[in-house]
Amino acid sequence: MKTFPSRTSLFCLFLALCLAAAESAAAQSYKAEALSEPPPSELAAPVRNAVSGTGIRVTGPSGALCDIWLGKAVPGKANAPQSLGVVFPQFAQGTLMAVIRFPNSVKDYRKQLIKAGVYTLRYALAPENGNHMGVAPQRDFVLASPAAADQDPSTLTIDQTLALSRKATGSNHPSVWSLAPPEDHPKSLPSVFHLDDGDLWLVEFQLPVQGGTGSPLPMALVVVGFAPEA
Repeated sequence: MKTFPSRTSLFCLFLALCLAAAESAAAQSYKAEALSEPPPSELAAPVRNAVSGTGIRVTGPSGALCDIWLGKAVPGKANAPQSLGVVFPQFAQGTLMAVIRFPNSVKDYRKQLIKAGVYTLRYALAPENGNHMGVAPQRDFVLASPAAADQDPSTLTIDQTLALSRKATGSNHPSVWSLAPPEDHPKSLPSVFHLDDGDLWLVEFQLPVQGGTGSPLPMALVVVGFAPEA
């Protein structure tokens, strides 16, 4: 005679599956918190003076993922014209946005290996060509360059920025990290949120901007996850 599990047994099984899923999700989660630590000594003095005296630490399942120090007053243009696919038109390409420290080797948005160390992050736009179609919903990125190679906080040309960033990868392609708009709902910052589309983790923060409205600008940076074709 065939027997069927009782309602109590089914409920217990359902509860166990829910708990297992919750534990799995928690194990893969990331968080951001304020970091009361000065910028790294590896930075050249002019760059160190251009970024905040405190930072942001992003941690994940294996501990610290990265530390970020935002620019104190990142130069931005007031009433910058809008361009299709550009979220942050107020910034010139080559603008120093922040510095980042990786305690361990990581992979950037193109799955390129980036060694542990300290890097500058400068604003850049993905080229409008077939090679870069669909890499992200927007064209806004920052390019990582080794701190030892990037010692002047002044805005660079895009060619100079590309050349510096290629030193981070040791290849013909720069180290790219995708920028994105912040989440729609307000919360305390810094914070981390997850995008199911692409399985991306982003750290959200307020970037101090000099020029424009002068108000801090909310934005997010992809710290875990890759471009669709990476």
